[in-house]
Amino acid sequence: MRCFINFALVYFLISVTARMGMLQLLLGIYRRGQDQSRVLIYGAGATGRQLAAALRTDETVFPIAFIDDNTNTQGTIIQGLTVYGPMAIPALIKTHAIDRVLLAMPSAPRPRQAQLSRKLEDMGVEVQAVPSFAQLTGRMPLVDQLQPVVPGRFLGREALDAALPDSGTTYAGRSILITGAGGSIGSELCRQLLGRAPAKVVLFEISELALYTIDMELRALLRKQKIEIIPVLGSITDAALLARVMAQHKIQVVLHAAAYKHVPLVEKNPIVGMSNNVLGTQTLAMAAGAAGVERFILISSDKAVRPQNMMGASKRMAELVVQDLASRSKGRTVFTMVRFGNVMGSSGSVIPLFQDQIAKGGPVTLTHREVTRFFMTIPEAAKLVLVAGSFASGGDVFVLDMGDPIPIYDLARQMISAAGYAVRDDTNPDGDIEIKITGLRPGEKIHEELLIGEGQLTTPHPKILQANEAALSQIEVASALKSLRRAIEAADEPALRAVVARWVEGGAHFALQDAKPKA
Repeated sequence: MRCFINFALVYFLISVTARMGMLQLLLGIYRRGQDQSRVLIYGAGATGRQLAAALRTDETVFPIAFIDDNTNTQGTIIQGLTVYGPMAIPALIKTHAIDRVLLAMPSAPRPRQAQLSRKLEDMGVEVQAVPSFAQLTGRMPLVDQLQPVVPGRFLGREALDAALPDSGTTYAGRSILITGAGGSIGSELCRQLLGRAPAKVVLFEISELALYTIDMELRALLRKQKIEIIPVLGSITDAALLARVMAQHKIQVVLHAAAYKHVPLVEKNPIVGMSNNVLGTQTLAMAAGAAGVERFILISSDKAVRPQNMMGASKRMAELVVQDLASRSKGRTVFTMVRFGNVMGSSGSVIPLFQDQIAKGGPVTLTHREVTRFFMTIPEAAKLVLVAGSFASGGDVFVLDMGDPIPIYDLARQMISAAGYAVRDDTNPDGDIEIKITGLRPGEKIHEELLIGEGQLTTPHPKILQANEAALSQIEVASALKSLRRAIEAADEPALRAVVARWVEGGAHFALQDAKPKA
């Protein structure tokens, strides 16, 4: 009886082994007839390990090794794959005929991923990124789901990047000054300018850390391009410094992104906000005009349209300043402005706030159930500015066709679901994260607008519109700025609000607001 059992076990094991061997042989023959991508996985963390496990079930992808910056994991073996340091990538590409690198680094910031992508692409490999393993599921083939991480997945529309032209030769060979170069928009303008072959890029920034960060990043992204990068630490209210910079570097194009933009902070500090956003813009624009700059492009905001807060009012007055200078420049300098809504992922914007609140387990705070906002991605916004700037003829107000406004409540629900949680509300009391309504902040609108007037004109591209808006006369602008400067010098907030009430469209309510004590 024992011999029979032993024989049966041996026979079973031989049968299974033979079948498995034949299966592997057949799979090998099948794979030999297919194009198989040999990949490296950059990032040996949780996402990288899950990605490696998933790729083993895909017949078209063959993972070769992990790459990781952490020296503690280098040299170890994870899921049968050796972990190498970044310095080993060129040798691995050559030895194993690598044709693709997958960035499994969901927590890495966008500039870091962009820098890695450029370096890896220079080595002759395709680079793709994966935000999280949760997004690698579904009916689509796994490889087709490996895409760059973009906040625009919450926009509910196709990204406009591919729809916008490259703005021709407007910036090629030019010496370009970017104010606010370390900010969300300013830094993206810098990155995109590198692809347009300027001769010199002057980074003007008031924050030392932000200036250092963007300076180091751009130098790492330069590749073999011969573009001079000049960091300048200073304020746009410093007329003498601006004049020296314009003359020394022979500036030809100014992209003005520097501004105090956070609505609650400017609402509590209107004197400083107005001084920087309005008088700073005037100082910079006048320096550009005196230096004979070819183009001056102001980056404005949808909050400038019939503003309910001091930040929006300051941006509208900055627009009036630029329109006034355009009417007096006689074609020597083309002054223009670009107006658009919120950008996704910028510092202080709603998406990073919601992400942080979700990561902490909630609640997600929302000021009003019906609040809507126009949104675009940071790359879209930067490309808009560059393209619209190339269309400018002087005094133009360009507006991007941003589609329909997005309900912030729906956005919050989407982000909670995308993070793998359920919304806790009356219909689902056992959910994970609550959405809490906190009430509108001072100066906050329920719905934003993009146009002051009724009419709008088309431009050479259908996604970029030109607003048909009235401007103040030169005498009116001079009077408004004189009153504004007097109020700022006296730190007289009621007088400041009276200036806004008189000269800004829809600003009459500012005269009724009493100055509030500052926290």
